Amino acid sequence: MSSNVTTSGETPVYNTRVVKQFALMTVVWGIVGMLVGVIIAAELVWPDLNMQLPWLHFGRLRPLHTNAVIFAFGGCALFASVYHVVQRTCHTPLFCNWLAGFTFWGWQLIIVAAALTLPLGMTSGKEYAELEWPIDIAITLVWVSFSVVFFGTIIKRTTSHIYVANWFFGAFIIAVAVLHLGNSAAVPISLTKSYSAYGGAIDAMIQWWYGHNAVGFFLTAGFLGMMYYFVPKQAERPVYSYRLSIVHFWALIAVYIWAGPHHLMYSALPDWTQSLGMVMSLILLAPSWGGMINGMMTLSGAWHKLRYDPTLRFLVVSLSFYGMSTFEGPMMSIKTVNALSHNTDWTIGHVHSGALGWVAMVSIGMLYHLIPVLYKRSQMYSVQLINLHFWLSTIGTVLYIASMWVNGIAQGLMWRAFNTDGTLTYSFAESIEASYPGYYVRLLGGTIFLFGMFIMAYNVWRTVRGDEQKQMANAEVQAA
Repeated sequence: MSSNVTTSGETPVYNTRVVKQFALMTVVWGIVGMLVGVIIAAELVWPDLNMQLPWLHFGRLRPLHTNAVIFAFGGCALFASVYHVVQRTCHTPLFCNWLAGFTFWGWQLIIVAAALTLPLGMTSGKEYAELEWPIDIAITLVWVSFSVVFFGTIIKRTTSHIYVANWFFGAFIIAVAVLHLGNSAAVPISLTKSYSAYGGAIDAMIQWWYGHNAVGFFLTAGFLGMMYYFVPKQAERPVYSYRLSIVHFWALIAVYIWAGPHHLMYSALPDWTQSLGMVMSLILLAPSWGGMINGMMTLSGAWHKLRYDPTLRFLVVSLSFYGMSTFEGPMMSIKTVNALSHNTDWTIGHVHSGALGWVAMVSIGMLYHLIPVLYKRSQMYSVQLINLHFWLSTIGTVLYIASMWVNGIAQGLMWRAFNTDGTLTYSFAESIEASYPGYYVRLLGGTIFLFGMFIMAYNVWRTVRGDEQKQMANAEVQAA
């Protein structure tokens, strides 16, 4: 029997090796992705930091940052969660262990390929889909393998019920596959260059159908599945309303897929399509807040645990940012608001309230719950370090998004200010100059958040090693 599994009488044989691998790489890629983010934030403050080297240029490092944070950090967190949760909730081991192992090594190879090609300027130029066609094919192979492992495990489950987290995981796996295949259609002209199969406004529409729903399914549905398992587990309370969770699921997947056109307001896209994107975005507020409220209310009878459980704090604050982001997004899709916010730093603030506040924090909370379970420890090495990490993450996120909100509103107002004779009141350069204080604050916030990630890495390392001193001290503090 493999050393990566455990048995006890009739207890199913679970594959923990692949979950451990993805969990540890979540920490590694989180540091890498956020470090690149801090570097490019610093380049906006001090442009000469790129040393005139093309592979250190903001335009090349920025897609490396987004891919590393979304698909390396976020992707590994999702793989770890899916493989852990589907086994426990279905009471059965993974469908095919060797195929699960293939998804781990294949995904890491894809991440390394992205880290090599993007700084070299090999890109399709599509947001969140910059990787060239050979890497796209590799992504397809890994994703099909992932779906086989997941749905194969669902099929051979020993329980009749399918827990709600698995509904969200299944939807995210299917939707991402469709989005990737649709948006990645291209005509290769060499090994490192291809051109989109679509043209003009159609290409833009396909891209933002993909782009927004990569957020909607990869960064929302997948992480909602994570929330629906780990919040009840950490709070030791059942989901507040299972009926609401099912309504949340069907409403979310029915509406989210139509909201992409709100990225293309005042563009060449037909006006009715822009309006459809706005309306669907506004409707999306209802299921999003339904899920947020369901997660929050799961803590009914367990709110006192927030006083001493920073892991639960991570999970609950992530829900707060999820609620805030899913209110802000529909508001920004309203045409009159979009006229002020579009192409400004306000959009950057909105993205990071979701990326840092929601995705990163729920992933961190998941890891702090999961690592002791995987390595059979009573708890993490240091609860005090988790608490420090929580405050660093919260402060860093607030500094980041608040600075971008202020910058964005200032930019939008300056760009639309006219003199009485119809000329612009401010030049574009003046709006950049006015944005500089915000860029300093953003760099500070990102650096603080990154420092918290290093603290997590240390805490995870000591926990994996089996160091007990802090664990015993923590237990005594909680007992007191």
